[in-house]
Amino acid sequence: MIRLNCFIRVKDDRYEVVLDAARGLTEASLLQDGCVAYDIFTSATRPDILMICETWRDRAALDAHSASAEFERYVGIMRDNAEMKLESFEF
Repeated sequence: MIRLNCFIRVKDDRYEVVLDAARGLTEASLLQDGCVAYDIFTSATRPDILMICETWRDRAALDAHSASAEFERYVGIMRDNAEMKLESFEF
C-alpha cells in the first residue's frame, strides 16, 4: 500500500476555495478503484494549514488517480491558491 500526506499552506484569504477543492477531490477519490482511505484534516493551531491523507492499494491505482480529470481539476485549483508539499510512504 501507498500512503500520501499532502500538506497544504493556503495563500491569504483563499481558505474556502482550497477547502472546497480538497472536498471535491476527496469525494471523487473515494469512488476510485484502489482508494483505501482519503480524508482532509485542518490544523488546530494554524488556520492556514490543511492536510490530505490518502492510502492507495498499489502504484497502478495511485497512477490512475493522478491521471484522472478530477485530480487535474481540483489539484490545479489548490496549486493556484496554496503551497503544497507531498510525503509518500510504502508499507
